[in-house]
Amino acid sequence: MIKPAYLELESVAAFVALSETTVQRLVREEAFPKPRLLSGRRVAWLVREVEAWAEERPVADLPPPKNTSCRKPRARQQAAPA
Repeated sequence: MIKPAYLELESVAAFVALSETTVQRLVREEAFPKPRLLSGRRVAWLVREVEAWAEERPVADLPPPKNTSCRKPRARQQAAPA
């Protein structure tokens, strides 16, 4: 499989486990790599720059949070009485 060279906003946000809004804010604050112009109206992030940014993040002393992204189990539907 070929590794992509660029990631669009939705993919870059998922890649670094941040929201799209947070990625955009960090770009404005110059705390995240800026996207590259791919064509007249299309931008994306260079994967190696995003990977370098991720590697530069400090190591946290905090314990990892509970898995907040997992879905809650569906309520079991009871079979209708016969």
